[in-house]
Order: sequence, then structure tokens, then C-alpha cells
Amino acid sequence: MYLDFHTHGKLAKKLPFSTVYTDWLFGEAKDAGLNALCLTEHFNTLQFDELYGYLMKTCRRDGDTLVTEGGLRIFAGMETDIAEGGHILSIGTPENILELNRRLEPNKEKGSFLTFEKLMNLFEKYPIIVGAGHPFREGGHIPELPMEQLGRLHFLDLNGKDVAQDRKGTEEKTYRLGNKLGIPVVSGSDTHQAVQYGCIRTKFEKEIITVSDLYAEMKKGAYEILISDNASFKVRTAGILKKALKEIDALGGNYVNVLVEKQA
Repeated sequence: MYLDFHTHGKLAKKLPFSTVYTDWLFGEAKDAGLNALCLTEHFNTLQFDELYGYLMKTCRRDGDTLVTEGGLRIFAGMETDIAEGGHILSIGTPENILELNRRLEPNKEKGSFLTFEKLMNLFEKYPIIVGAGHPFREGGHIPELPMEQLGRLHFLDLNGKDVAQDRKGTEEKTYRLGNKLGIPVVSGSDTHQAVQYGCIRTKFEKEIITVSDLYAEMKKGAYEILISDNASFKVRTAGILKKALKEIDALGGNYVNVLVEKQA
């Protein structure tokens, strides 16, 4: 099973949720060779609940996951900002992720983000997996947190965007911290659109349908991380495409039609 641990279902946080765009994304994920992904949408994205409501209505439930009509398995998740600077990934059932998102409503604006400690106090009340997203990206301060707090994490994200920019440095720092904490390092593309799918992915030997089994396989190390030979090209192209699509929207155009309209 090829899984991407860090993905998004919208082009940008402040843009309206589009069912057409999200459906297109998931179709492209399958075409890129993924069998499953963790939908770690930003906790303060516009219409977070509508995105998950749509998926729960249109997808088939299988264990803890949602399976699209095209056969892509989706683990529900969320990416949450912390007051210290940095992003925390959480993976659970759709119901738990939605409930956590509602409980974080008072803390969705900069200046009101929870500290790492308080966020973990909340997360540990739920049967979810929690990891550090792109822990060494500029602007974040996760590695500077006290070791007793970092020890509460379940995994680290070897992030495709960061690997594409500095593979050696990102791998060295991420694996060093993972070894120090004794937790798995897995991989996510961090994509908001289709081009970045496949720049990095995690291969599991068996198909997994529950969050508990996913964590068990992670702890056993029953997986390998695969990095595309053209990861840098994928990430650079994805960044250009994202900027162009946002500009189309800002000018009053329909960026979704640009992507999904059938050519004559």
C-alpha cells in the first residue's frame, strides 16, 4: 500500500471548498500511484467541516477510512498550528477529527493558537496518531521544545517539499530527531494540488484500514520511504501551478475549470 501521510484537499486555506477540485485531486492521487493518503487539512481552513461532511456522504466507509468511488483510501487528519511556531499532524477517524476541529474553534487565529503542551493534552484524550509536520522548516520551532514534550509525539514527517529543496540536510536532521525520540519517521508530500503527489511516499507491505493498525505497522518499521527521482521538479512545478491558480481566482476566474474542463 502506497500512502502519503501529509496532503490537503483544497488549493488554499482561504479559498472556498470545491467538490469538483477535491474529486479531481483524489483521482490524480490514484493516477500518481497512491493507494491511500492522510488528508491532513489545515485546522483553520475555510469550510473544514463541509469538506469532511462531503467525503463522509460520498465515500464508502471501510474500517476507520473513507474510500472514494475511484478506490483511493483516505485516513482523516488535520494539521494544527501551535503557539511556539510549527505544525502538528493528527490522524484518526473522521468523527474524532471533526470533533477535535470543533473543540479548537477558539484557537484558530494567530495569537490564540494553543501551545504544544496544551494541544497534546487535548489530543491525548482521543485515540489518534500525532506527529510533527516538516519539523525543521524555517519559521517552526518544534525541535526546540523540551524533550519531555517531544516524547509525546508518535511520528515525524519527512516532508517532500523540504526533501526536494535539501534532501541530505532534511533526512539527516529528521532521522536524527526520530532516533533520539525513538519514534518512526514517515513521509508526506504536503501537496495542495496534484503535481506534487508522488514526490515522496511510504510503502507498507499490507493494506491497512484502521488507525490502530497503521500505528502498529509504523512502530514495527514495516514500511519504506520512496523518494521520486524528479521530486525537485514536482515540487517546483507544483509551487508555480499553485501561484498561477490562486492568481486566476484573484482575478475573478474559475481555477477549477482550468484544471478539469475537458479539452475539445
